[in-house]
Amino acid sequence: MSREETRNQTVSRRVMLTSTALALGAAATGAAAVRAQAQQKISQANAKYQDHPNGTQQCDGCIQFQAPNACKIVEGPINPKGWCQFFGAKS
Repeated sequence: MSREETRNQTVSRRVMLTSTALALGAAATGAAAVRAQAQQKISQANAKYQDHPNGTQQCDGCIQFQAPNACKIVEGPINPKGWCQFFGAKS
């Protein structure tokens, strides 16, 4: 292989690696934007939130509950004894 062919392969490899890195960076930026959108909370009305339990199900027993009075997915203050349709029991 001539010196010129080796140089062309090195340049091509460099261009490919740079292009791949840029594509991965763009994909990561896109994923971050999706996560930011996914972090928008649902209104209490849309979650069918109520400030009292549904049988034995209540917010402080839910995986989404954040003490003392918040939820990862429902907006606004949350009563620890409340409930919504997205209840998921802690294990």
